[in-house]
Amino acid sequence: MEIIVTLLIGAAAGWLGSVLFKGSGFGLLGNLVIGLLGSIVGYWLLGELGIHLGTGWIGAIATAALGAVVILVVVNLVFPRRR
Repeated sequence: MEIIVTLLIGAAAGWLGSVLFKGSGFGLLGNLVIGLLGSIVGYWLLGELGIHLGTGWIGAIATAALGAVVILVVVNLVFPRRR
C-alpha cells in the first residue's frame, strides 16, 4: 500500500510542479518521475535549510512539488526549449 501512496504523491507533486513552473508537462509518467525525484531533492534541500513543511500528505506533496520545481528549473536551464 505504501508504494501506491508514494506513486500517487509523486504524480501529484510532479503535476503540481509543472503547473507552478508554467512549463510544458511531461505526461503522467514524466510527472511521476519528476515528482519522485523532486521529493528526494525537496527533502534534502529543505533539510539543509532547516525548513519543515509539516507532516502527512500535504507536507509531502508540498515538499516534493518544491523539489520538482527545482528539477524543472535545472532541466530547462540545461536543455532550453526553442520557441
